[in-house]
Amino acid sequence: MKNLQLTRPLVVFDLETTGVNVERDRIVQIAMIRVDPSGLRSTFETLVNPEQSIPPEATAVHGIKDADVQDQPTFAQISGEVEELLTDADLAGFNSVNFDLPLLQAELKRAGRESDFKGVRHLDAMKIFHIMERRDLTAAYRLYCDKDLTGAHNALADTEATLEILDAQIARYDEVPGDVDALHRFCNPDEGRYVDRNRKFLWNDSGEAVFTFGKYAGQSLNQVMADARGRGYLEWMLGKDFSEEIKGILRDALGGIFPRKEV
Repeated sequence: MKNLQLTRPLVVFDLETTGVNVERDRIVQIAMIRVDPSGLRSTFETLVNPEQSIPPEATAVHGIKDADVQDQPTFAQISGEVEELLTDADLAGFNSVNFDLPLLQAELKRAGRESDFKGVRHLDAMKIFHIMERRDLTAAYRLYCDKDLTGAHNALADTEATLEILDAQIARYDEVPGDVDALHRFCNPDEGRYVDRNRKFLWNDSGEAVFTFGKYAGQSLNQVMADARGRGYLEWMLGKDFSEEIKGILRDALGGIFPRKEV
């Protein structure tokens, strides 16, 4: 640490998980480095048994499979060590403010450890990156085409720049395909996974629509409709600010018609 001045310990941490739902998903790997103001470092890393299946799409990201974690400790079993490393320390991570810390807090709570992070300072390298490095069309045009975009936010100028950027990206990256079909798949890796454009429902392995949000997250529309309270929840949703596409799915379900994907 040549530039960051510490007045108390800093814990840098990262999680690999079963997914991105803070309340529903679980940790499958955790790594923590505690740096003291003196420069002394303590490192902790372990795979974690999430006590639920790891979805294939999560494995595709981090490479961790069910077999890798079946004999590993649960989070409850390591929670004491995690809590000890966090004691009297500030925090740092990459996208940790919006994701890693909320999920870690949820896991600690499930383990019966009510850790209080009030007053803890939290450094997020991703937020710094996004603040300091512009990620708009003008910046992309300069990066890929080595040109300054004049007339930014004029629709025609932006459209012409986008066309040049697309062509330059294909030339720059070997991984980016040059034909439209393959490039479409590259840009839309989740296509076909979700029932609707707002991603409120996804298809499960049986071809049923499953909630991705709210108190019924992870349950299929069929399951929810089998319960009187579930039917009331769908009726309540119809009165809220959901898209017409979602409301159409809800009306059909209330009428006994459920979306179905061929598997």
